[in-house]
Amino acid sequence: MLQNNPELKSKIDQLWNKFWAGGIANPLTAIEQITYLLFMKRLDELDQKRAADAKWIGDKSFTSKFEGIWIPPEHRTEIEIAEKNVEDPKHYWGDFREDTPVRRKLFDELKTLKKKLGINKRVLRWSEFKRMQAEEMLAHVQTRVFPFLKDMNGAESNFTHHMRNAVFIIPKPSLLVEAVKTIDEIFEIMERDSQEKGQAFQDIQGDVYEMLLSEIASAGKNGQFRTPRHIIKLMAELVQPQLGHRIADPACGTSGFLLGAYQYIVTELAKKAGAKELQPDEDGFVRTSVAATLTQKTQAILQNSLFGYDIDSTMVRLGLMNLMMHGIEEPHIDYKDTLSKSYNEEAEYDIVMANPPFTGSIDKGDINEHLTLSTTKTELLFVENIYRMLKKGGTACVIVPQGVLFGSGKAFKSLRQILVDRCDLKAVVTMPSGVFKPYAGVSTAILLFTKVYGPTDKVTNPATEQVWFYEMQSDGYSLDDKRTKQEGYGDLQEIVAKYRARNPETDNDRTQKCFFVPRSEIVNEGYDLSLSRYKEDVFEEVVYDKPADILNRLIEAEVGEIDDAGLAGVKSGIVRELLELRGMIG
Repeated sequence: MLQNNPELKSKIDQLWNKFWAGGIANPLTAIEQITYLLFMKRLDELDQKRAADAKWIGDKSFTSKFEGIWIPPEHRTEIEIAEKNVEDPKHYWGDFREDTPVRRKLFDELKTLKKKLGINKRVLRWSEFKRMQAEEMLAHVQTRVFPFLKDMNGAESNFTHHMRNAVFIIPKPSLLVEAVKTIDEIFEIMERDSQEKGQAFQDIQGDVYEMLLSEIASAGKNGQFRTPRHIIKLMAELVQPQLGHRIADPACGTSGFLLGAYQYIVTELAKKAGAKELQPDEDGFVRTSVAATLTQKTQAILQNSLFGYDIDSTMVRLGLMNLMMHGIEEPHIDYKDTLSKSYNEEAEYDIVMANPPFTGSIDKGDINEHLTLSTTKTELLFVENIYRMLKKGGTACVIVPQGVLFGSGKAFKSLRQILVDRCDLKAVVTMPSGVFKPYAGVSTAILLFTKVYGPTDKVTNPATEQVWFYEMQSDGYSLDDKRTKQEGYGDLQEIVAKYRARNPETDNDRTQKCFFVPRSEIVNEGYDLSLSRYKEDVFEEVVYDKPADILNRLIEAEVGEIDDAGLAGVKSGIVRELLELRGMIG
């Protein structure tokens, strides 16, 4: 995890302080502006790498994003008219012969116009504009580079739609120059960290985003904080998404879960293709960045596999750019409240991975009428909605506050009944309260379930037979605000191994960290899913010394070996008080 690289932490601090001092004090605004710069840098890097890969393998179909002329949207009508004149001169000039002085003149005028109004895409590269002088660079990025990025995928693209209202508001040339320099240094540190620690597939924007959030007091406000990457990797290992699965996150934020699923699939494809020397990262997970070598067909399937929604337009833009920075050309990330009446998808997805907002409620009048729970608590409604989103046979892996596991309200119990009766609730993994520090100290759990019955199906035989519980005690990091990396992997790799090898016949010792509980017992307990309800504590008998013996040792520690006559001469102080206490207990 790059958060444990002190050099990178220092650079992020510098970047944050520069934006703060430069007049951009709103945390999310600063993060968004920094993300635009990261996106420009990453886009140039990826394009150059793909160009080099295409040259190496002789792929002549590759076209650089920075090749040719870009016509800004405000000049396109003028260019289109000129192009139409060239294509159909008789419409304007009454001359339909193909090669005439009139046509040649029109063609020359078109070339001149394009040269005048168009911009050579090459100068829009990060590696080009970073060498400019401060004033020139700011004007160039504001009026050319940023508009190009917004328009990059074409007028009809989802990315362009969500970038329409995006603005580049870095106000000072000096701030832009310093930010560009610092981001170059950040990428150098990341590259070195990747090579040294075997983390070949970095969530670059996500790392920086998370570290920026850790700098601000309002981090985690409205549930906007990022799930630690090692927890996302753990959840991907539990659900094991496959190529061709439709995968969704109904509260996607910066798209960390979608990226985690994508990374898992890419890694499994690399293993099948015979990739060698894949090393575990510092959390024990194997991930690779071999996506660039996938076939065009595979890339197309992956491209159409990931779907995310969020109600914060800034998060939507951050999520789009995060996925695009990892090679997903046109992500399916949309601005939508998935709990509202406007969201109608049901039984659409094979996999749902999510960490929906814990704290919050929705206006009762806005709640989708297909949601049956009588509550406005978002943590309950999101889980029910995730159940509805799944196809039959589809699997969800969701983080919930532990209160969902044992809450006594009617809606809490009804939700747990859906999970146990209409789904095969495979696992409940409780996590310690420090996992989401420094943003929140709430205790959480991972729910893993597969949809068996639809909302209106008659349940003839409840789907869950046994639920596997695991009590995570360590995730490999300290559970304080610093979240320092500890030796080893904590319980992460054991959870994966034990889950895959789980057996109801043998995993029944409830004094251990993991065990099965039969459905009948859960029903008898009012569908309570809290691990503490079923875990058996082991008490060791401890033999204590007699109080008199303890007091004698304390007295001896104060005055050394001395007989009772000598002790009788002690008139005051702690020894006198100890003697009186010894006398009282006999």
